[in-house]
Amino acid sequence: MNDSKTLRVRVMQGDTIAFGPGKADLLQAIAQTGSISGAAREMGMSYRRAWLLVEEMNRCFASPLVATATGGPRGGGAAVTELGQEVLARYRRMQKKAATAIATDLRHLHSLMHEPEVEGDQEAGGQQGGSTHE
Repeated sequence: MNDSKTLRVRVMQGDTIAFGPGKADLLQAIAQTGSISGAAREMGMSYRRAWLLVEEMNRCFASPLVATATGGPRGGGAAVTELGQEVLARYRRMQKKAATAIATDLRHLHSLMHEPEVEGDQEAGGQQGGSTHE
């Protein structure tokens, strides 16, 4: 079961999420598969979505996190750059440090929360207040 009550570390640049858990997973998948399309397939997202996320990451940092090669006899490919490897490693450390630092408080907050409703469990006409979007 996916725990929807969780902490998500995001690195913002203005209103843009420069780096977060999804982009970290995408970068890791690109490193493992050697391609954006392979990473997208592995993550169950469209190639277009993965490409847009890579472009966004590359725009947010001083130099690209992912380098791409097009065409050729062996087809294109993608590689995580040295900066991309550093960003990913630092981000994973930040996630661990943040989780450790707030573990007790987060557990307490979770104990004060409702369990998420399963779709279809609401009574007819029932309304949920607020938004579940970030």
